Amino acid sequence: MRVKLCLSLVAALLLAGCSSTNTLSGAGQQVRIVDEQPGATCQLLGSAEGSQSNWLSGASSEYDSVASATNDLRNKAAAMGGNVIYGISGQGQSFLSEFVPLDSKVSGQVYRCPN
Repeated sequence: MRVKLCLSLVAALLLAGCSSTNTLSGAGQQVRIVDEQPGATCQLLGSAEGSQSNWLSGASSEYDSVASATNDLRNKAAAMGGNVIYGISGQGQSFLSEFVPLDSKVSGQVYRCPN
């Protein structure tokens, strides 16, 4: 009986840990996504990748999942000291993702630009 109870609690905790989406931090809200490569006044800090686990994530659509991955990317860019992301690319829907909930991922180049 105790073993069943312990296993049930562990399973519930694992599922709860997998059932969230990424929200923007205060710093992440200050990060802009741009279509044109930043100019010479901006400093390239490196690349970053944001992801959203789609296994029991609670994301109701592919759009929600990609939006959550983008939030993760913006939060990581802010943690790097960046305020601009350029060249965003993402993992598209594949045949396999119709049957298996693959993670959504987006990546881009992180810059620090003067305001």
